[in-house]
Amino acid sequence: MTSRRQVLGFATAFLMGMASLSGAAQAQSKELVIFAAASLKNALDEAAAGWVKESGKPAPKISYAASNALAKQLEQGAPADIFMSADLDWMDYAASKNLIKPDTRVSLLANRIALVAAKDSAAKIDLKSGVDLTGVLGSGRLAMGNVDSVPAGKYGKAALEKLGGWDKVKDKVAQADNVRAALLLVSRGEAPLGIVYTTDAAADPQVKVVATFPEDSHPPIVYPVAVTKDATNADAQAFLTYLRGPAAKAAFEKQGFTVLNKPASSS
Repeated sequence: MTSRRQVLGFATAFLMGMASLSGAAQAQSKELVIFAAASLKNALDEAAAGWVKESGKPAPKISYAASNALAKQLEQGAPADIFMSADLDWMDYAASKNLIKPDTRVSLLANRIALVAAKDSAAKIDLKSGVDLTGVLGSGRLAMGNVDSVPAGKYGKAALEKLGGWDKVKDKVAQADNVRAALLLVSRGEAPLGIVYTTDAAADPQVKVVATFPEDSHPPIVYPVAVTKDATNADAQAFLTYLRGPAAKAAFEKQGFTVLNKPASSS
């Protein structure tokens, strides 16, 4: 005859087994988590949707923010399977902290920075040596990403310094947490001019490109991507492979990116 103690033991073992199976199922179904630079939103959303349709996998969870903020979150232990930065510096930072798998790193995309204004603005600016934006700014401010940490802000400051225009506007800059926040200041009419990526400008019908910065006025704008060291989703590498393929290439080019697709060792 089975004792009450044996019954309780069987029940406990059964419940523990079910909990184990449930945990395994949850681990297998865990969504793919991607940390991506804010400027990638439109293109990456489209690429991710294409991957879901093609693979039948669950939609990835994509967190968009400034590259510096995302790198710091990774350093603090935030879980992510893939990191996509808007510049080489913050991917180098992640690599120096052993936060990525170096052999998965790829320089995926290139971009340009531009001066934008509201779509109905009459501003005319020639981005050449000696450029002075103060006349167009008037009492307003120049919207940019943080010039010390946000990639688009760093590129913008470097370009204005190279053209000799930084000292004239450095006290009239509205620094934003990321490039899309800077874009929004112009889109809402809160700043007469802003420096954003050309891809950002194309994503917002309320702004227009007034002028594009010469490519030799700032460091090359390269977007690297890598699988994180602590990636737990088995689909991370598959998604990265998809990003390097023809379908994602079309999505990126549609938004104005140039596709490089170079392993880090050849960048």
